[in-house]
Amino acid sequence: MVRWSLHQFGELTPPDLYELLTLRSAVFVVEQQCAFLDMDNKDQQSWHLLGKINNQLVAYTRLLPAGLAYESCSIGRVVTADTVRRTGVGKLLMEESINCCEKLFGKGAIVIGAQLYLEKFYQSFGFIREGEIYLEDGIEHIHMIRTA
Repeated sequence: MVRWSLHQFGELTPPDLYELLTLRSAVFVVEQQCAFLDMDNKDQQSWHLLGKINNQLVAYTRLLPAGLAYESCSIGRVVTADTVRRTGVGKLLMEESINCCEKLFGKGAIVIGAQLYLEKFYQSFGFIREGEIYLEDGIEHIHMIRTA
């Protein structure tokens, strides 16, 4: 069972911050072989959704208010630990992320910059493609939006 917690940046404990940055780096930098600076000065103004099983971080998203990355609020840095992939945790993570966005920012549009291979996954939550494929750090991405 996943235990969810939602924090503003200043509320994160040092161990939680270390754990979420480690998970993001393990997946986005090491696993996806993408040399990029993950810390982009958006974390400080964002909310952080942590999903833990047995007190270990296995799922994470960053929830950004409107105007920080896009005109609408957005969900970013969507990541699950390899130990829980294909178990439904990713689906739970997106459901919880959408719910948290609606509670925090209201029932408006939500934008994501999705890796192209995950388009169908995000479509299952009501996101639709907007625009053309673009490269970000060598990986094909698309903008997707979910309207209220």
